[in-house]
Amino acid sequence: MSGLTFVDVCSGAGGLALGLEQAGFEPRLLLDDDELAVSTLRANRSHWKVLHTDLLDFDPAEHPVSHDVDLLSAGLPRVKSSATVGRADSHAEEELLRATVYLVHAIKPRAVLIENVPGLAHSDAYQQFRDFARAELAHLGYEFSWFVVNAVDFGVPQNRKQGVLVAIARQWAEGFRPPAPTVQQPMTVGAVLEPSMASRGWKDAARWAAQADRPAPTLVGGSKNRGGADLGPTGAKQTWATMGVNGHTVGDEVPDADFVWDPELGRDHMVKITPRQAALLQGFPETWEITGRKTARYRQIGHATPPPVGKALGRAIASALIPDPRFLSAG
Repeated sequence: MSGLTFVDVCSGAGGLALGLEQAGFEPRLLLDDDELAVSTLRANRSHWKVLHTDLLDFDPAEHPVSHDVDLLSAGLPRVKSSATVGRADSHAEEELLRATVYLVHAIKPRAVLIENVPGLAHSDAYQQFRDFARAELAHLGYEFSWFVVNAVDFGVPQNRKQGVLVAIARQWAEGFRPPAPTVQQPMTVGAVLEPSMASRGWKDAARWAAQADRPAPTLVGGSKNRGGADLGPTGAKQTWATMGVNGHTVGDEVPDADFVWDPELGRDHMVKITPRQAALLQGFPETWEITGRKTARYRQIGHATPPPVGKALGRAIASALIPDPRFLSAG
């Protein structure tokens, strides 16, 4: 074990925290304002200290365990660009981003990790966020890396790009490098989901898997204000259809022995991805329990940082904080 510690805010279903744990970090404190997400975290890691609270209401002074950790991490709700400023909730995500940066003053971690939309790293639309982070943290002695990672490069069967900010205290910053891909060939939807598709005796699972021979498009969790769950916008649904998947809904069960799979006959003869399968497409282990009803489970999963991405980011940060080849070769 590395002995590294972290505080994770807006923890959701725990994807980022789980990945950091796999990279050798130990959580001191996690928090989220969603009751079901808190339930998910506690169901899987009863020994983790999890707070059910809004980040905007969190006061580190009331939780000394959060002070002086190695890493402050945040997989924040997706910020909106200036094109959406007319929306009533357009500033909510920006407030969470700013609140995370302000926490650095109190927590004083050796490193900061914020994951969000790809554009946050380089797009002109998010220049104000980057300027804000630099203005707040540079004088505290942090050096910055902004970059984009794609989950498919880390063994996740999904094309899912994420913008990442890593800020590391100056005395350790020189050793940081963004994580390099861990796989040479992408995992496919079919390869990952064939066993579960066949688990109720469906005889066409292998034939379906052969057609689902590519990574999934980005899973989208949606908001609490939306209706039922689906697999994303129109383009994503069209991609799912080429794999014989009905992307307009989320399934309750995998196909049984009598299911007739014939996409040419329409959506009723396409397979549906279940929340448990969506979790596999996010890189969660099969043992990770997501609590709540179907739509709420899928929403948690769709919003999560894939654990393998969290692990890769964690190991890259750890390599700067603990430049020990024995640690880097583990796991």
